[in-house]
Amino acid sequence: MNYFSTVTPRTARSAALFDTAARVIPGGVNSTARAQWAGWTPYPLFVTGGTGAWLQDVDGNRYVDYLLGLGPMILGHRPPAVTDAVVEFIRNRGTVFALPTEEEAVLAEKIIAAVPSVEQVRLCNTGTEAVLYATRLARAFTRRSKIVRFEGMYHGFSDAVYWSKHPRIDEAGPDHRPRPVAQGPGLPKGVEDNLIILPWNDAEALAEVLATRGDEIAAVLMEPVMCNTGCILPQAGYLEAVRDMTGRHGVVLIFDEVITGFRLGLGGAQGRFGILPDLSVFAKGLGGGFPVAALGGRREIMALVADGTVSMAGTYTANGIAVAAANAALDELSGAGVYDRLDEVSDRLRGGLGRIFEQAGLPAFVVGLGPLMQVWFSREPIANYRDAVRNADQALFRVWWENMLARGVLFHPGAYENLFVSTAHGLDEVELTLQAARESAADLARLV
Repeated sequence: MNYFSTVTPRTARSAALFDTAARVIPGGVNSTARAQWAGWTPYPLFVTGGTGAWLQDVDGNRYVDYLLGLGPMILGHRPPAVTDAVVEFIRNRGTVFALPTEEEAVLAEKIIAAVPSVEQVRLCNTGTEAVLYATRLARAFTRRSKIVRFEGMYHGFSDAVYWSKHPRIDEAGPDHRPRPVAQGPGLPKGVEDNLIILPWNDAEALAEVLATRGDEIAAVLMEPVMCNTGCILPQAGYLEAVRDMTGRHGVVLIFDEVITGFRLGLGGAQGRFGILPDLSVFAKGLGGGFPVAALGGRREIMALVADGTVSMAGTYTANGIAVAAANAALDELSGAGVYDRLDEVSDRLRGGLGRIFEQAGLPAFVVGLGPLMQVWFSREPIANYRDAVRNADQALFRVWWENMLARGVLFHPGAYENLFVSTAHGLDEVELTLQAARESAADLARLV
């Protein structure tokens, strides 16, 4: 359905800067998530800076920020402890040495203490890199080749897994047994032969594949909460069933906690749900705004890295900036009551949005856990990717986004992204957001 938006842009300088950028940068931006085709039409906002829970654009508009850099800013913008740690390290120590520092083991110990399943850990630069190594480790450990992954999830852009993120359903096969669909051209043919694509939240589909092809499968790779098709929670018993089945078939269970790690609690989603995967991947929240990632898990699997059987390399891996930032971020997140306060603020926002949409008579589900959430404008619950494609009203979400942006509230314009809350958000920011939502919901109700 098409809706007419009456929101007037207040971002003329962003428009001019985008025109300039597009002359020298393909698409005018340096990541697909910021591009016009990702929803930032007619152009993305250009930013001057951020402090705490607030962001300011080049036109002088200030926003309560729930984009939060797509997740890394778990402590808000420019958290003093992280900023100071990084500046101190650069000023007094350096940046990249290609040799270890004492602080690397300190960080590893903090990660191991925080995350229930991690017995050893290696640092990486990005989530994409960590997933690449996780799948390679699983194949080496099991001596099998195939990876099960789930339609609608994103595990980075490497050729081996950049399939069936958001495929067209008419190209992707039947609901119960999807077929791999390349995210775009340029992926080499034949890679998909090592992938088995399944619908998420469907334990029977996984059981059937493991029963018939379990001896070919090295790993099941999944987000414990689907965060790359909006926010979709695991149904009751689903994660437990996956853990049980993979264990019985000798399949490595990999949790991609790039988004959920250190966000849903110090132990991530696995700590919150009480499920122990074999390998886990972390990024975003780990660095408090600086690029750093990690791969950790069972000692017997990580031993393949220890003796060089599986190489994990990288010039910038465990650089001084990343390690200093992550150590400081985890110290901040380990403080007494941090996640209790974060959940309280997040619950107030999620619950308030749900009541506002209900009172306005809008068909909407506000779904999430802790400081991770999304709004689905839908008359039916969303349990997997195809539910989202068939039932979510993307056009209505777009109008809501425009209305909220005009009232000083920022999040991603795409319904397949998320709203993030940081420790810098307080009840005052939530109330400003809910007041904007009340006004926006009234506008939307007149359109529906």
